[in-house]
Amino acid sequence: MAFPLEHHDIRTNGVTLHVAQCGPANGPLVVLLHGFPEFWYSWRHQIAELAAAGYRVWVPDQRGYNRSEKPAGISAYQLKQLGADVLGLLDAAGVAQAAVVGHDWGGIVAWWLAAWHPERISRAAILNVPHPAVLGQAARKVPRQLLKSWYVFFFQLPWLPEWLFRRRQFRFGRGVLRGTSRTGTFSSEDLVRYVAAWNQPRALTSMISWYRAALRQPSRTGRVSIPLLLLWGKQDAFLEPRLAALSLQQCAQGQLVYFEQATHWLHQEEPAAVNRHLLDFLRPGLPVSFPV
Repeated sequence: MAFPLEHHDIRTNGVTLHVAQCGPANGPLVVLLHGFPEFWYSWRHQIAELAAAGYRVWVPDQRGYNRSEKPAGISAYQLKQLGADVLGLLDAAGVAQAAVVGHDWGGIVAWWLAAWHPERISRAAILNVPHPAVLGQAARKVPRQLLKSWYVFFFQLPWLPEWLFRRRQFRFGRGVLRGTSRTGTFSSEDLVRYVAAWNQPRALTSMISWYRAALRQPSRTGRVSIPLLLLWGKQDAFLEPRLAALSLQQCAQGQLVYFEQATHWLHQEEPAAVNRHLLDFLRPGLPVSFPV
């Protein structure tokens, strides 16, 4: 059964987030969290599949992105605030517990939620981003990662990253997506949508503020006790594959699946395989949400 894609504005944790929703109203809740420099649309290949399997799928533009609110100041983008946004979405949905799936920065939020709020998060699936503690130790344990993380330090500069990203009709952003993914992953129509999201007022500064807050106001993330699935494309231009294996040491019930030919944009390059892994992982825990 095909379900329509709905768009709602949800108030949570003092901000209003745009949330795409799909699936049966009474289905177990799964929240999909995008990364940088994306928005809800990055999960376009997963939404309908999860909805058809009976899940109620909520896919927010996280704070600072696309149609969601963009509070001023770097402190507004601390990890605790980003996690609290998701907990507020669970409250708005009227559920005490749900599953969460995150990619890139959305995965960092998912790691934090899984570690600190296992009473609210039943299962977590994370794509191509390591446990934050592992990422913090990467320069010592995986020296090559320091070179791959050059952009994190560049983003700490004022105004220059925004200027570079925006110039020549967002050539930098478009180049990042196409230059680090397999050919055909991002169509011309996809890039039109991304440019429209980046062009929202204050969006670029808000998006980059996630990186600025991470280094200036770091938040600790503990070990994860709940079931966790880590999916990882080995051809990631930004993150070393070894970080995934190291991240399993932070999990009591962790599973790791490598994709040999996939890049950082795993769920858009291998949607059928990713969807199969997600459904297999989520299914044993049905129901993954229940009313408050």
